[in-house]
Amino acid sequence: MTTAGSFPVSEIVASRRPHRKDAARNYDALITAAREAFAEHGADVSLEDVARRAGVGIGTLYRNFPTRRDLFESVYADEVNALCAAAVELSELEPWEALTSWLNRFTGYMVTKRAVREALNDESEIFSACRDSMYAAGGPLLERAQKAGVARTDMEFGDLLRMVSGIAATAFEDETQRDRVMSIALDGVRTAR
Repeated sequence: MTTAGSFPVSEIVASRRPHRKDAARNYDALITAAREAFAEHGADVSLEDVARRAGVGIGTLYRNFPTRRDLFESVYADEVNALCAAAVELSELEPWEALTSWLNRFTGYMVTKRAVREALNDESEIFSACRDSMYAAGGPLLERAQKAGVARTDMEFGDLLRMVSGIAATAFEDETQRDRVMSIALDGVRTAR
């Protein structure tokens, strides 16, 4: 069985996170603050704003993330790592519930990905490791749902991610409308009612 720490991205996250407790706390606060700032303001958010949100000085930010790119990559890797961990946790649920719960978390991840993608290019080593990890984590959820007879077998995991990514990238009136559209799309994936 796959564990939360067995994905390539988990090694990246672990190697970047400081080991001292106080430094790790500051690092985590900066990651959280940056994720929120990116979601609200996109890639152009000031690093001073990120440090202020985290409750640390700008020097602490630069000690952890010497460049803006380091911060973007670390936030992105942390998001994908959490998504991979969620896949492991959710695998205990019934196949359809596990798959749809993970896809709902995936839509939340897409907000951060859009902001980070503006700042990084697809050739980043982080993107490759994150993509591999995401497929290794989420792919088995689809396969399990297919084997249980609750998801179409004429689709691949990449097809499903493209569909959900398209929905997540679309502007909606509110979350209720987004959830309704997602439900309609997933009804097209589901085979058993």
